[in-house]
Amino acid sequence: MPPADVAAASIADPAPLGLAGFALTTFVLSMFNAGLVDKKGLPIVFGLALAYGGVAQLLAGMWEFRKGNTFGATAFSSYGAFWISYWAFVTFFAKDVPAANAGSAVGLYLIGWGIFTAYMWIASFRTTAAVNLVFLLLAITFFLLGIGEATGNTGVGKLGGWIGLATAVAAWYASFAAVANFTFGRELVPVRQLRRA
Repeated sequence: MPPADVAAASIADPAPLGLAGFALTTFVLSMFNAGLVDKKGLPIVFGLALAYGGVAQLLAGMWEFRKGNTFGATAFSSYGAFWISYWAFVTFFAKDVPAANAGSAVGLYLIGWGIFTAYMWIASFRTTAAVNLVFLLLAITFFLLGIGEATGNTGVGKLGGWIGLATAVAAWYASFAAVANFTFGRELVPVRQLRRA
């Protein structure tokens, strides 16, 4: 049996998968949040949230644990769980929340995720500028969406949708960079390392 560090080194980098699952799901939901797509089509997000944003990202997090990357493991596992919890809430539990309490409840949920994302953003200063930007934009997205829900301010919610679209683009960029740079064997797409020796 090979040593643990050799076995971990043989595992492909799960980060591009996690970032891609996050990016696509965020992009589709943000199109609705920004008011660019009719809300009647919103159920398309739920299967995507479960399968790609949820399960695929959760798996990426588990592989990051195997590689010994605490940051990646925490991020991907958590956001995978976020998307699964979002799917579960809408599918099974939203009907049990009284209409008068729905805004404050969903607002609390989103602001809580904003707090988590804010401290992950601080930790991301030891990764790359591309990943750091994803976490900055995502924290802003969560706070705007949470405030929009809690206050019933649709303008703030729509702004959150637009920032969510920017978040998705940044995550796609980081995913593309990781895939392209590995495939070409050089830094074809710059990500700018923030970590210092």
